[in-house]
Amino acid sequence: MSRIGKKPVELPSGVTASVAGQTIEVKGPKGTRSFSATDDVTLAVEDNVVTITPRGSSKRARQQWGMSRTMIANLVTGVTTGFKKELEIQGVGYRAQMQGNTLKLNLGLSHDVDYTAPDGVTVSAPKQTEVVVEGIDEQLVGQVAANIRNWRRPEPYKGKGIRYKGEFIFRKEGKKK
Repeated sequence: MSRIGKKPVELPSGVTASVAGQTIEVKGPKGTRSFSATDDVTLAVEDNVVTITPRGSSKRARQQWGMSRTMIANLVTGVTTGFKKELEIQGVGYRAQMQGNTLKLNLGLSHDVDYTAPDGVTVSAPKQTEVVVEGIDEQLVGQVAANIRNWRRPEPYKGKGIRYKGEFIFRKEGKKK
């Protein structure tokens, strides 16, 4: 039995869900998101609670049960509070600033990096050494943050680069004489 799949997803006030076949659409104050479940699970909405049940006891049905429940819970979280990733920039001369919709990064390269976020994601730079990525789609927010981080990953000797806020970088000792 899936411990995660057994838990019903409660819909907070202001959030509505509708099921059409294997597709569930969740509407909330921040927007609308939908998820298409596989044929291995059954979706039902009753009294502001979404329940997911497996069809059969195959391994795939049990896998899809927990995964579908988590995806629907993420939809509800996205349309109510949204998702947020914070990045820190460390290094002499490394900085970020917004110019309209474009994030301009100075990362010690021979050129500045211009990054334009896709639709549905908001990128901001409250300080020169901080970048905040926000949106209602958890996967898209994480992917945008990872794309920004890939321009200059933190290196293990001095710790310079772009890191997630609170991320621990394993430090190495330099050469000895």
